[in-house]
Amino acid sequence: MTDVAPRARPRLAVAIAASVSLLGFAGFLLADHSSLTTRTTGVLLLVGTGASMLAAEYSGNLNISPAFVCGMLALAFGGPASAYAVPLGAELAGWALARYRWQALLINIAGIPTPTLAVAYGFSAIGPREGSPAFYTLLAAATALTLVLNVAVVVPLGSILDGRPIRPSFETFTDLVPTAAISALLTLAVAAAYIELGTPALALLLIALSAIAYMSRLVAHSRDQARQYANLSWGVLSALVRTLNERDHRAARHCAAVAMFARDIARVAGMDEREQELAHTSGLLHDIGKFVLSDRVMERGAQLNDIDWRGIRRHPDIGADLLKDIGVFGPIGEIIRAHHERIDGRGYPRGLTGEEIPEVAKIIAVAEVYDTLTAPDTYRTPMTSFEALTELRRVSGQQVDGRYVESLATLLAGRGTDYRHQDEADFDRELDMERRISEAAAPS
Repeated sequence: MTDVAPRARPRLAVAIAASVSLLGFAGFLLADHSSLTTRTTGVLLLVGTGASMLAAEYSGNLNISPAFVCGMLALAFGGPASAYAVPLGAELAGWALARYRWQALLINIAGIPTPTLAVAYGFSAIGPREGSPAFYTLLAAATALTLVLNVAVVVPLGSILDGRPIRPSFETFTDLVPTAAISALLTLAVAAAYIELGTPALALLLIALSAIAYMSRLVAHSRDQARQYANLSWGVLSALVRTLNERDHRAARHCAAVAMFARDIARVAGMDEREQELAHTSGLLHDIGKFVLSDRVMERGAQLNDIDWRGIRRHPDIGADLLKDIGVFGPIGEIIRAHHERIDGRGYPRGLTGEEIPEVAKIIAVAEVYDTLTAPDTYRTPMTSFEALTELRRVSGQQVDGRYVESLATLLAGRGTDYRHQDEADFDRELDMERRISEAAAPS
């Protein structure tokens, strides 16, 4: 027996939401409206409306809105009429700016001002003395109860509207616990300030809370944009390497192997985690400039002319410029530009010597030569790891840096054949796209 997916029932959602909203409006009409003309309600309505129009809220694991805090303060100090008017004004203001579906607005009116009004009637009936322990205890309980009722109304009605499973899950309410706790603490803190210092302090605190929440929203939006940009950049780079691999089937495997060897050489050489990650990323991308080379140059065993060799000698520059254009900044470009330089100055493209070459570029050079000598998919008969190390030591101090050759020797001494000969290096595993995007999007 297969589960039948729920279907959208917008008419039912609207009918229920309209009924609940009408009950809330009736409760508002029956309430004492004298509090609506007070300065306190005016401040709460103004700040709550402004916060809602700015979509100011703390987001992430918490979803804490200053507009909600204003509603709870209206509940505490204005009574049911204010407790209904303040969140209603905030919802209408937010809708006027965002212009989302009217059905969703109706559900929000049913699920936010109406429960706040109901809880306010209970709070007023108990009537705790302002500033007493019972007042703060009851206000905290009212805040938590209102949040639960908000979810209990909005989530099922939204699910009916859109055809999702109707019943809120247990996780929905457990995820609400931190939000309820922080909302209650904020409400109690602002309430205490209002009782002690009056309406001006209330206005200043709420405006400050809204400003901080709005900045939090901007930061969250910036992180989302950074993640999207990182996703695009790394997606383009990954696609280029895969395209390069279609032209030369060793390309992706070689890049993965060089990345792995380079990171581990950097670790053995005593570099910190940032430099190890830099070596790994540079290894993944070191041959990206070969993307622009002609098909003939990429063919194994092809006879190359002077123009072909000039193109090959330019590929480090092309790779560095390509990374800059895509948006991968920092030292990676300069490392890739220098990975074919030699200690004796006879490398390319700029003929750098010794200390002029970035240290990570020297590591990439050692890792690349080692993989080229030992891999079965290169242009020559593969060497054993011992033979490759012997060859690297022979050119130490001329082509490559001897320090990193010995770091490689130390690394290989404790590893098995599968590691020393990277026949099955996996580009996807080394790329680890999700981690790279997350790190690129994280605040520095």
